[in-house]
Amino acid sequence: MSSYLEGKNVTKSIGVGKSFGTFGELLQGVGTDAQNFLITLPINRYSHVTFQSQPSLPHLIVSPSYRSKSRQIALRILQLYDLPMGGFIEINSNIPVGKGLASSSADIVATARAIDHCFGLNLTTEQLEALIQEIEPTDGVMYDGIVSYYHRAVRLRESLGPVPNLSIVSIDEGGEVDTTEFNKISRSFTAVEKLDYDQMLASISAAIKENDLKAMGRISTQSAIMNQRLLEKKQMEQVLDICNEVGGLGIVITHSGTCIGILLDQTDGEYCWQLHKAYQLMSLLHGEVTIFHTNM
Repeated sequence: MSSYLEGKNVTKSIGVGKSFGTFGELLQGVGTDAQNFLITLPINRYSHVTFQSQPSLPHLIVSPSYRSKSRQIALRILQLYDLPMGGFIEINSNIPVGKGLASSSADIVATARAIDHCFGLNLTTEQLEALIQEIEPTDGVMYDGIVSYYHRAVRLRESLGPVPNLSIVSIDEGGEVDTTEFNKISRSFTAVEKLDYDQMLASISAAIKENDLKAMGRISTQSAIMNQRLLEKKQMEQVLDICNEVGGLGIVITHSGTCIGILLDQTDGEYCWQLHKAYQLMSLLHGEVTIFHTNM
């Protein structure tokens, strides 16, 4: 392949990219079509990436160095377009790692966008997905709003609509989960369970389109409970009790992570009291309590 830069007047040597994280998934499961899917819940935590091309350097330097998946997507793009391999990638992210909050997905997408911005590649979302597919299963963070997404196939199922103004009072039970390794685990679902997931997917998709927050919370809670046999959240019952006590919409979990959250509607007249009370009660449990918001 001839270099992408041949015949182009490229003067910009720096590009920037950005991607949001998610608070786990409103729903995650396997349908009767045997496809693994999830429903995203974007939050206002971000990965910001700066890419500086330095053709005189022999290698790509990534900071922090352990962000290996950002290195992988960068090298893949640079090789594909026969671009200079030398340069610096600097990642600044406030998305906790190993918690199921899509930190690596956000890093990968933000890195790809930074290189795209630097060289003016005009990558389509489909091209980006094809590149990511070679690296890991991923959340649908390359799409705005809430989407249903085939995370193992790295393919959009459906765009469902804008993200409601929600807050999540979260407790992190500790440790880290490697999402890539978690997704390699073979799961056995019965025909009845797959049918349940089909029905939940249809119901929550309709609820999101209609901005029916109570239905969203109810199905998200059901998904969290069904996930217990795959990755147990030890304080699930206590968080459910707190959610009921404060009148929350329901609970949401990081299905492949370590966090449980209570969903609150920011437009509810009792929101401030709910937020304060939920935080107070969650702080009595074991783990780090954090408040996340969906406002983008």
